Amino acid sequence: MHNKMDHAIEITASLKRLDEPTTKANMPTVSAQPFPFDLPRLRTALVVIDMQRDFVEPGGFGAALGNNVGLLTPIIPILAQLMAAFRFHGLPVIHTREGHKPDLSDCPPAKRNRGEAGKSVLKIGDQGPMGRILIHGEPGHQIIPELAPLPGEIVIDKPGKGSFYNTPLQDRLSSLGITHLVFTGVTTEVCVQTTMREANDRGYTCLLVEDCTESYFPEFKKVTLNMIRAQGAIVGWTCTSHDLITALAEGS
Repeated sequence: MHNKMDHAIEITASLKRLDEPTTKANMPTVSAQPFPFDLPRLRTALVVIDMQRDFVEPGGFGAALGNNVGLLTPIIPILAQLMAAFRFHGLPVIHTREGHKPDLSDCPPAKRNRGEAGKSVLKIGDQGPMGRILIHGEPGHQIIPELAPLPGEIVIDKPGKGSFYNTPLQDRLSSLGITHLVFTGVTTEVCVQTTMREANDRGYTCLLVEDCTESYFPEFKKVTLNMIRAQGAIVGWTCTSHDLITALAEGS
């Protein structure tokens, strides 16, 4: 989605933003758990993880694993509102897509040979209703239309659950001067949590938006939220989209 010229423009724009002085207007406070979260607007990006057809729609990888994909769809309009708020305020929106090369050279057997016996008949790379499961370029690999990236927004293609492994995400965040990440997407306990923990280890301050992430297992989401914000936000903070959007508006 980006070429070298886009990247150069991106770096120049971010340097101009970072030269602006820190004020109350560009450092709003979000009502969050376990305590309020200071949000430096000029150094914050929204990360939308794996809102792909293969995970959210019937006939994809999520359904092939025996999951009820309908449990994920309620977050779609809420996440769309949050994305619109970030775009309105000129803040970066970054998308990720999990998937593999057509020859599966980046998909180890330890990942491909998964699925509960008797439930999963399709594996990564197999032909499904939306093309080959989790393969670059196939219809199922695409982000759902309701949350589609706008021209110029960063799209990170990742071969694993985490968004930093074998991707340019770290370099892109560094070029933007990002220090704070707001996480959304699916699923809460797998790709979202993995990426959030990776980000925390890399020094990013992390916030997870509770009603913009979901799991096929509601109890897993609940436990993940508790783990993330335990022990004084050991991994990060959590908040609602309403409180985040409100804080962004108050700081504008």
